[in-house]
Amino acid sequence: MSNIIPYQDMQQMAEVAASSKMFGFKSTQEALAIMLLCQGEGLHPAIAMRDYHVIQGRPALKADAMLARFQQAGGAVKWDVYTDQEVTGTFSHPSGGSLAVTWTFAHAKQIGIASKDNWKNYPRAMLRARCISEGIRAVYPGCVVGVYTPEEVQDFQPAPATKDMGMVEEIPQEPDGAYPLYVPGNDQPYNRFHTVDEWLQGYVEMIARIHKAVKLPDDVKAEKLDSLKVCNMDMLDSLDSFQKIKIKSLMVQAGVPVTPKQDTPPLNPEVVHSETIS
Repeated sequence: MSNIIPYQDMQQMAEVAASSKMFGFKSTQEALAIMLLCQGEGLHPAIAMRDYHVIQGRPALKADAMLARFQQAGGAVKWDVYTDQEVTGTFSHPSGGSLAVTWTFAHAKQIGIASKDNWKNYPRAMLRARCISEGIRAVYPGCVVGVYTPEEVQDFQPAPATKDMGMVEEIPQEPDGAYPLYVPGNDQPYNRFHTVDEWLQGYVEMIARIHKAVKLPDDVKAEKLDSLKVCNMDMLDSLDSFQKIKIKSLMVQAGVPVTPKQDTPPLNPEVVHSETIS
């Protein structure tokens, strides 16, 4: 059974998830973004409601869901100590060996995260979540790449508040062309954009033009898309989690299929013909 859900259906699911207030999503956009993340991983979008929170604007994978993914991937954990003062778990995986990870309340207090109510009220659960995240990342990070547990995100330092400078006549933009978009076979930018959002839109439009080129066979389209990705790898690597999710959302809106198979070997950038980019 395919887990690919049409964008319109997913949007309706996100509206229900947000309006029900049962899953912690503050808006339809938050729910939809996490659903797109799940679909990009080959999971049904409804998994977003079960496995994810959005904490301080970041997607967070619940500790139990993270552990379940680890175990489904062949990993195992043995809890050696499990108290309010210390939790120790031994994590093992055929591809990553075995490692004992310990978190103590004293250590949490030392690094300044134990003063929050969740640490005071549920110290053992907080220590366990930290052990899960650290142990899995150390032994088999492939099943949790790019996401953290809600307990970790809650302990992140919040972004500094912006100082109110009063009314201004004009909001300054980034320098002209601060975000260049490249195409294969050309050292000069094909286009430049003022903002990251504009760049994302331009990048996805280029993907859509290649995808919708009716005269190109599928294997040639794949080569061209790989080459476009290679040309813009510096910019793509600099994007945060939600910006990467937005690319998938824009692709769905543009009618470009989003599949779990994203990491194909880079090809020769010269393969993109000027016919698709002029």
